[in-house]
Amino acid sequence: MSYQDRYQEWLHSPALSAAEKAELESIQNDPKEIESRFFDQLSFGTAGLRGTMGVGLYRMNVHVIRHATQAFAQVILEEGPQAAARGVAICFDCRNNSDIFAKEAACVMAANGVPVRLFQALRPTPELSFAVREYGCIAGINVTASHNPKEYNGYKVYWEDGAQLPPRHADEVAKKMKELDVFACVKTMDYDQAVASGQIVLMGAETDEKFLANVMEQVNDKAVVEQVADTFKMVYTPFHGTGYQLIPEALRRLGMKHVICVPEQMVVDGNFPTVVSPNPENPEGFALAVELAKRHGADFILGSDPDADRVGIMVRTGDGNFKVISGNQTGVLLLDYLIGAKRRTGRMPDKPVALKTIVTTEMARKVAEVNGLQCYDTFTGFKFLAQKKDQLEESGQGSVIMSYEESYGYMLGDYVRDKDAVSASVELTEMAAWYASQGMTLYDALQALYQKYGCYGEKTLNLVMPGLDGLKKMAALMASLRSQPPVEIAGVAVKEQKDYQDGSVVAVADGSKSFMELSGSNVLRYEMTDGTSLIVRPSGTEPKVKVYILANGQTQAECDEKVSKYSVWAESLKG
Repeated sequence: MSYQDRYQEWLHSPALSAAEKAELESIQNDPKEIESRFFDQLSFGTAGLRGTMGVGLYRMNVHVIRHATQAFAQVILEEGPQAAARGVAICFDCRNNSDIFAKEAACVMAANGVPVRLFQALRPTPELSFAVREYGCIAGINVTASHNPKEYNGYKVYWEDGAQLPPRHADEVAKKMKELDVFACVKTMDYDQAVASGQIVLMGAETDEKFLANVMEQVNDKAVVEQVADTFKMVYTPFHGTGYQLIPEALRRLGMKHVICVPEQMVVDGNFPTVVSPNPENPEGFALAVELAKRHGADFILGSDPDADRVGIMVRTGDGNFKVISGNQTGVLLLDYLIGAKRRTGRMPDKPVALKTIVTTEMARKVAEVNGLQCYDTFTGFKFLAQKKDQLEESGQGSVIMSYEESYGYMLGDYVRDKDAVSASVELTEMAAWYASQGMTLYDALQALYQKYGCYGEKTLNLVMPGLDGLKKMAALMASLRSQPPVEIAGVAVKEQKDYQDGSVVAVADGSKSFMELSGSNVLRYEMTDGTSLIVRPSGTEPKVKVYILANGQTQAECDEKVSKYSVWAESLKG
């Protein structure tokens, strides 16, 4: 079926409301726009769906949500009646339409005979992972687009372990979506009827309490917080999102007396009116928080993204200004702190382990190994970190004290299998308080770590390739790098060419080939003769190719020079 045929099918479907039909009628003379909405359906992967909102097959809307949920329900039903009877947990964030999409998903599951536990209001993503595990659900659904701009929404799917859907099940959902008609095959029922019949059960404060109890168990040294609580001040912002209640409450339970929240950004709003992008990776989003911190004399700023699974920090430097601490640096600080705190308080498990992704700084490995911990790499994404954690702990090979990736995601404890800004906020604050008790800010602490472990520098470049041609450009770039692997980059020789697709490692000097443990992901890596690692990876959720530069050197200036040099090469890949 052509995109024009799909457009006509939607335009004349009785399933569409008058407003939806009007939206489609408004583009009838714009073939490019019609093509962009109907050339294909949104691709369903292990992270589920993500896209801009609007009417169409390649957009996020109630029809696409129902269609995906019908496919997911059938995958669950095929696990057998006992599995299906365990039900699904459903959560949603602050975005426009998220509550509507979550209710639609709940109604489809209920109509298919799969019981639903639905959060009565918006909640952090990690609480969904927790609820799946806590209530023994077979699966979970979270309506969120994380840190994407306001035009986006998404549909994240989880399996019984509380981690995102394994590839086998995700492939099965995607297959069924191809087979099922977007309108005719969907079963749904009235929401009020589903609640009245007990097919949909609402969750609220009782689940929050269970979740927070687990969060607070991650605290290592509450006494040090109490020691500085009268003077230590911090600023918090939820960027209009789901962290606005539980994170301040968790910090209060930690013993913090001066948590100053950014009032304008404590307002839940899917339009994110005070920021261009609600992403803690973007320093400009912290402008109001910095202003507030300077006014109140705070040294520490913390911000969680809209679905409260990622957290970013800023700290005061010696000149009184505030500096962003990157996700890589934050993870290194936290790992080093946790090792010290757990040993200091007798909470360090036997065979402690740290986990990171392949695109995360190698400084984390250095910190782990210098302190006698094992450090393992996984592919990007917390489903892989969760999988590795379970594998190591079930086999008795080690206990994971922390898992993290460079994009501001941290996983602590055993009660979630996804990144968690709530527990991370508590532990980052405990860490900042401990350094404050030593007369140091986190900026001072970072400089001390460079002295101890060596200098490192990292940068992630996003080569944005939007539109219909973007996917083709992304595929062409990866194909080109594979057909003509570089032997020199920015005037430096490539030592090894690694392809995580097939796990191959080619030594450039003699052409010899070996294989890595990790394979099955569309990622390329180049180990340079100057010790730098360069990684090229298409994003799984956005129209861009990410290039990661991981450098180290004798001085910070040397690291900066390497990062700058390789950035020029990375930018050239966009063509």
